Amino acid sequence: MQKKSIAVIGAGKWGQALHFALSQKQEAYITSRTPREIKNFTDLETALACDYLVIAIPAQQIKSWLQENFVFKHQKILVASKGIEASSGKFLNEIYADFVPEHNIGFISGPTFAAEVIQGLPTALVINTSNEALYHEFAPFFPQFIKTYFSEDVIGAEIAGAYKNVLAIASGICDGLKLGNNARASLIARGLVEMDRFGDYFGAKKDTFIGLSGAGDLFLTASSTMSRNYRVGLGLAQYKSLDEILKELGEVAEGVKTSEAIHALSEKHNIYTPIATEVKLILEGKCPKISLKDFLNN
Repeated sequence: MQKKSIAVIGAGKWGQALHFALSQKQEAYITSRTPREIKNFTDLETALACDYLVIAIPAQQIKSWLQENFVFKHQKILVASKGIEASSGKFLNEIYADFVPEHNIGFISGPTFAAEVIQGLPTALVINTSNEALYHEFAPFFPQFIKTYFSEDVIGAEIAGAYKNVLAIASGICDGLKLGNNARASLIARGLVEMDRFGDYFGAKKDTFIGLSGAGDLFLTASSTMSRNYRVGLGLAQYKSLDEILKELGEVAEGVKTSEAIHALSEKHNIYTPIATEVKLILEGKCPKISLKDFLNN
């Protein structure tokens, strides 16, 4: 039997970390718009011809990339992006639904800093898909240092992965204002409640938010300078402009656009999301200290 081939599309830090992990047990390819000096870097056509694809493209670019580049040829796909499309308010599974059958696609979630994955440090992630057989196909690709779990709660995992980036910005603001450990813990705990409330409206399962996809990823992302979104919050607390922060960061911080999407969906569906709302307002220029006062009095 011919050996199955796998490729990562997107060679940012997360894409490179996934490529490193997948390369531990088999030959794995990687591609991106910009050529990189990476083992088994290949062109997009060759990557798309693989049986299995792991797509690590920033959430706001996915729709245009699919429209311009993707042709479905029965590939099995794992989506490694986290976010909600700001222009439409669509979840990623809704965007992919126009291009890939539901039984051919899964979504990665869980606490996975790229810098630690690429060092081979242990972690766990969840493969979320309506097709359990797809989980069993992808799980053997992952190395021993990554423990995989299965979940059918695609929408819950997507909301958790997107929302935690917004909460990480809030946490960074909290620490940047030197409000203390009590304040950060309180913020993260209430953020988890807010995430669950938002997810409940869209039919997500509560267990998702207290597991790896929700609490696990949130605790990680909202408490470390290794998190891009947390660093955005730190910069905002120092009254830096968003443009300045993103220039210093040199990478995409998904929480910035996701805050817009969450706010729009919350307004549309009358969901109470005070933390996400204040993050959006601060990103638009509201004073963090005034925001804090308004939040505490809300």
